[in-house]
Amino acid sequence: MTKFTLDDLDAIVAARAKSGDETSYTRKLVSKGVAKCAQKLGEEAVEAAIAAVREDREELTGEAADVLYHLLVVLNVSNVPLGDVMKELGRRTGQTGLEEKASRPQE
Repeated sequence: MTKFTLDDLDAIVAARAKSGDETSYTRKLVSKGVAKCAQKLGEEAVEAAIAAVREDREELTGEAADVLYHLLVVLNVSNVPLGDVMKELGRRTGQTGLEEKASRPQE
């Protein structure tokens, strides 16, 4: 099993987002702003969902990696630390998913 973590990827995204490297896809994407970054995240999420429905494990694995990468880019450009997301996930694990959903404000 690999030791590569989301924290590792988050650090890479952060470094590349700040770099002046004209060949960095991350830097170019971040420079286009949050709307473009969010659009790419949405596209990758749809592709992952389609791969899941097709039961294509290999494609789903690749698309899931794309989703995680693009989510970290969106978090970076939105100034939301991955640590904050992890804290929120930790908070939610103290109750069942149905309890957590029921505790959300009703629209």
